[in-house]
Amino acid sequence: MPLSSTLWQPFALGRVELPHRLALAPMTRNRANPDGTPGEFAAEYYGQRASLGLLISEGTQPSEDGQGYFNTPGIYTPAHVEGWRKIAEAVHAGDGHLFIQLMHAGRMSHPDNTPHHRQPVAPSAISAEQDTFTPTGPQKTPVPRELSSDDIQTVIAEFRHAAASAIAAGADGVEIHGANGYLLHQFLSPNANHRHDVYGNSIENRSRFVVEVARAVAEEIGADRTGIRISPAFPLGGIDEGDTEAVRAQYRHLVGELAPLNLAYLHIHHLGDDELLRSLREIWPTAVLVVRYGRERDDIAADIDADLADIAPLGRFALANPDVVDRLRSDAPFNDVDPATLYGGGASGYTDYPAMATA
Repeated sequence: MPLSSTLWQPFALGRVELPHRLALAPMTRNRANPDGTPGEFAAEYYGQRASLGLLISEGTQPSEDGQGYFNTPGIYTPAHVEGWRKIAEAVHAGDGHLFIQLMHAGRMSHPDNTPHHRQPVAPSAISAEQDTFTPTGPQKTPVPRELSSDDIQTVIAEFRHAAASAIAAGADGVEIHGANGYLLHQFLSPNANHRHDVYGNSIENRSRFVVEVARAVAEEIGADRTGIRISPAFPLGGIDEGDTEAVRAQYRHLVGELAPLNLAYLHIHHLGDDELLRSLREIWPTAVLVVRYGRERDDIAADIDADLADIAPLGRFALANPDVVDRLRSDAPFNDVDPATLYGGGASGYTDYPAMATA
């Protein structure tokens, strides 16, 4: 059935004008070159999906230490900048806007996946105890090295440099990945952060690193070109943030600290606590993006219609349907996702999903 007309209203997000309330959600595809430059089909992949208006890229490491998985892109060398420039040009040619997601994996990494093959870093020396894919097959994530106070300042500077690099590549902004079990989420979670300095041991201190990263990025490229993603209570990567009230307290404080920065948007990967979602919506001064696991096609506009969100990012629907906007407007059927080609490989399952004219 056709979706709510609210979904098709234009929206001003930061300094870009969006044609509707859809967006491309960030999705890891593991198709970058070994040196972190985007792969040969990346510009075509993103360009095919430009009609989504706002395209949030796959997780992109801001440094060598930030890499979690093999064949993921970086945005910290001149070669990376040149590779992302081709993507930005392809997106802009289709009247879309590109935000590059800055993702530091922290302890969700393995030495075999990084260019320097060093021990991963994290707020505390606590392994995620997760299986992760490496070039030789699945391996357990090792015990990470605890970041020193000086190390933390270095990581903040790396985020700042990566944000500047993204803008130099022609991107319209960046999204800071503070979700899904990666480094910023690790600082927020009491089971991953056992620090006793100003970056741990309380709600206020566990929030500090996230806020400092966001402030540095906003200072570097402008708050209106900076978004941030969170995922309250999301258990990925061995994260356990406690009971419902503990999660609500942590994220109401965090979002309250981020709100004065006036970032372009808050992107919430939502597990279903609508009371928390509504309270964060009330705290946040600009745009809110909400994505839910398992959301059905008919529910895409539900959070917007309920005034819980301004924009609905699409993941697998957009992955398998480069013309997903046209399909939704015309109530046309979707292509199905091929699970075997989600990660790694070439054009198959990446740029060869058919549009309606050839479906």
